[in-house]
Amino acid sequence: MRFGILGPLEVTGAAAPTDGGREPSYAPQAAKLRVVLGTLLIRANEVVSVESLIDELWPDAPPRTATTTLQVYVSHLRKTLQSADPDNGREALVTRRPGYLLRVGADAVDALAFEDLSRRGHQALQASDFAAAADLHRRALALWRGPLLSDTPHGPVLEGAAVRLAEARTSALDERIRAELHLGLHRELVAELQELVAEHRMHEEFHTHLMVALYRCGRQAEALRVFTTLRQTLVEELGIEPGPASTRLQRRILEGDPALTRAGGRGAVRGAGAGAGTGTTAGKTAATAATAGTPGGTGRSPGHDGPPAAAAAAVAGTGAGAGAPGWSAEPGALPAADPCFTGRTEELDRLERMVRSAPAGGCVAVTGMPGAGKTALAVEAAHRVADAFPDGRLYLDLRDGAGTGLPSGAGSVLERLLPASAGPGAAPADGAPQAPRVLLVLDGVGSETQVRPLLPALRGAVVLLVARRVPAGLPGLRSVLLGPWRPDEAQRLVGLFTGRAGTRPGTLGAAAALDAGPGLGPDTVAEVAELCGRLPLAVRTAAAQLAARPHWTAAVLADRLRDEGGRLDVLRTGDVDVRARLLDAYAACPEPQRRAFRLLSLLPPGRFGARQAAAALDLTEARASAALESLADERLVAVDRDGCHLPELLRLLAVERLALEDPPEVVRAAAERVCRAYAAAAAAQPGRMSDSGARGLVRLARTAYGAGLWALAVRLTDALGGWLPDDGEAVYALALDAARRCADRSAQARMRRSLGELAWQYRRVERAHELFSGALELAREAGDEEEAARAQVGLAELRLDAGEWAAAAALLEPALAALSAPGRTRGRYEASRARALLALAHEGPESARAWFGECLELAGALRDQRLEVYALRSLRALSLPPEGGSGPAARAVEIRPGLWRIHPAGVPT
Repeated sequence: MRFGILGPLEVTGAAAPTDGGREPSYAPQAAKLRVVLGTLLIRANEVVSVESLIDELWPDAPPRTATTTLQVYVSHLRKTLQSADPDNGREALVTRRPGYLLRVGADAVDALAFEDLSRRGHQALQASDFAAAADLHRRALALWRGPLLSDTPHGPVLEGAAVRLAEARTSALDERIRAELHLGLHRELVAELQELVAEHRMHEEFHTHLMVALYRCGRQAEALRVFTTLRQTLVEELGIEPGPASTRLQRRILEGDPALTRAGGRGAVRGAGAGAGTGTTAGKTAATAATAGTPGGTGRSPGHDGPPAAAAAAVAGTGAGAGAPGWSAEPGALPAADPCFTGRTEELDRLERMVRSAPAGGCVAVTGMPGAGKTALAVEAAHRVADAFPDGRLYLDLRDGAGTGLPSGAGSVLERLLPASAGPGAAPADGAPQAPRVLLVLDGVGSETQVRPLLPALRGAVVLLVARRVPAGLPGLRSVLLGPWRPDEAQRLVGLFTGRAGTRPGTLGAAAALDAGPGLGPDTVAEVAELCGRLPLAVRTAAAQLAARPHWTAAVLADRLRDEGGRLDVLRTGDVDVRARLLDAYAACPEPQRRAFRLLSLLPPGRFGARQAAAALDLTEARASAALESLADERLVAVDRDGCHLPELLRLLAVERLALEDPPEVVRAAAERVCRAYAAAAAAQPGRMSDSGARGLVRLARTAYGAGLWALAVRLTDALGGWLPDDGEAVYALALDAARRCADRSAQARMRRSLGELAWQYRRVERAHELFSGALELAREAGDEEEAARAQVGLAELRLDAGEWAAAAALLEPALAALSAPGRTRGRYEASRARALLALAHEGPESARAWFGECLELAGALRDQRLEVYALRSLRALSLPPEGGSGPAARAVEIRPGLWRIHPAGVPT
């Protein structure tokens, strides 16, 4: 006879199954009888008092005949039980003061069986036997057919039991999922977990399980969105934030913590490292068994490397506070490869070659600025070289230690490592060198003093170091310097924003692009990446911001990142703060280096050399070079063959720290030195301005204006040499105001003329006329013959636009004469260009050819390639036969480099 209470009440006996294959049910039909039987089953093998049964039957007001009625119910139940089990059924329900007792076997009630299986499953999980734990919990959960006694009215006893068993069911479900995550079944769990978080909206453990499962599937953005949904629910309904464990997990996902991706344990596929270094026969046997039948004999699979999780610290208890679900924190376990690992093809290939070719006892280092993904690259390389290290690969994070000491877990790691590296196989009798058999990944290396004492004991191992700076002094050290992602890798970053990142097959490419949300094309992602300095941590954080705010579009994110003053504020979500990570590197430097770093932020973005740095630092070029090398060692400055530059986000940090830490007078003096140096360099090479150089001058002109350096603001704007930025009107308007403040009428005339040229190009003819006329008046007042002539050229071009040839010629004739004087080559070029256009429109091709020829000579004297190409293009156009037709293309004339005029009908061409 068996009883089922985990769902509708069921009573089955020894009778043969029906034609449909189902056992006949002896469950009573009357609700009151089900209440009595259900209560006795909940307290099986215990005496249930008459008072308790009466309270369960009539919770509000029992009748006067309650005791007699209960006796009738018990009599009916005995008959029912005898029908189910003619031999022993009636004797199962006995009268025992002060009530009744139902005697059943341990396996006769599904609730008792559930509790037994759950208890054993919990014990298996505590012992890190994840396969057994998952199996036991699956069997326990399979006993449930619905809510407890779902067809029976509940009184106090049954209601309390329903709450208790429902919680036990949830706990068993949590532990089963936790065990299956250890077994690497994250892909199979995603759909079930999504259903569970929809049902249990405030159950943090299910949300964290789903976050881990999604992250291991390479769906980082979706994992972060789960956290956002959980937080919104908790804040809106309870007014609380998610717990520390959930928040830590979100931070680890944002940082791409490779340890988070590790799955494995007893009962899972083990790596060859299982038992490596134990020195026991059992350990060696386990390793041998694991390698049997595995391609190449390595016995490894991604995410199941290293020894089994004996301690199971991460699953102690059932709550999320135990750490990331499904990840064992056992010291020495190599984390699984990051499923969101993207790009780095060249660096990864180079690092793999270095590790494979390293001799026993050799060291290879991955170095670079904070947030560059050094740990992820090292772990990825460690997985790639699995076949080269048959005794295993181990991982130790030195950041857990105090100062220069080793972390608390280092002892157990080294104990497992030393037998493999220093055992009999490490030094053959003939003295021949032995190939390295163990790879040790040391993360968070602060200095060589942490590593050097370990090297003599690691004769049979290769050590892969992860550090911000190269640990100097280690013999034979080879290193890979990791910077931001390369520009050509930008399109591969779409997957970080769609949750489909990764370099593994099937996780990147066209499918990811097809899944991208609105506005999440490669161009937008590339812009976001550039604004993040292509720093992996920053790009991941930007993707997390987008995932956490479904109402944002990619365009909104890019717009917020464009604001340099607030960009580092945007790159902060949860406990992940890009600014804080960069500040760690800054704070680790001595004050002289920090001061130099701050002052370099006054230089324009882009590359610079020792001369520009010397101006900012107020040093000689030799000392400035030494300072730059020191900052490069600390990864605060990037150096290559083309020069130095401040990585974008570090530059923004330097700007912030300069404003916070340095007195205004110091900043102003340094800004003045930088502006003078750049203005002098631009004046020494007129007409040879690159776009990036011109943008730098624009930025410095704004800096000078903000510092009240009026004359320098004018000089820097003059140095643009006609180059027009996108916000040209604002730039020249500032310079005009600066010229007024320093009472320089010639400078005012130049700025008004430049503003007039912009207004003319934008077809604001009246405004252009006003500005050119004002420039002419100011130049005459200042006695500046050259500037007055250039203003006349501007007025003449307005007349040309209107087809007033005579008026244009009258203005150009004196201008050409004034601009023929030595030192006025650029002005003469502009006047000759305008005269060539007048000849083209009014006099004929031969006259125009002569004037364009003069333009070519003048452009050569200026060494301005852009103007030379324009003159050559114009001369070539005059040599071509006229095209037929009368459309706009047939009447188009290039009046300036890249600027065309479409003549109205009737105007000669």
